[in-house]
Amino acid sequence: MINASTFSTSTLKKIALTGYFGLLFFMPLWLLILNPSNGLSPTLSLVFFTLPLIFPLKGLLQGNPYTYAWSNFVVMLYFLHSLTTLWVSSQDTVWALIELSFATLMFIGGTYYAKFKGQELGLSIREKKVK
Repeated sequence: MINASTFSTSTLKKIALTGYFGLLFFMPLWLLILNPSNGLSPTLSLVFFTLPLIFPLKGLLQGNPYTYAWSNFVVMLYFLHSLTTLWVSSQDTVWALIELSFATLMFIGGTYYAKFKGQELGLSIREKKVK
């Protein structure tokens, strides 16, 4: 279990951004250059695997903990894609493991950054009890 004294929020942000930018640059590289798909056009590959990563870019760069939290829903697409590829395509094992590594970095870094930065800022997802 990671606690607030294990990693600083700036370190967690760097971990999450490493995973994020890793996915943002690796996915088009893999799907368009390293091993292009015969069944998926390059345009469709970019739309499916790069466009979802563009949506949280501004909030991630600004360090918004809410963006780090909801961007984990986006990163689930890459977990699913990498795990499915590992299961069905033995020739893409290395590429899928790289994708899974970046997705894991983004997910873990983003989860704990959102938690600890939110605590630092006094943010809460729970409603305050009225007395």
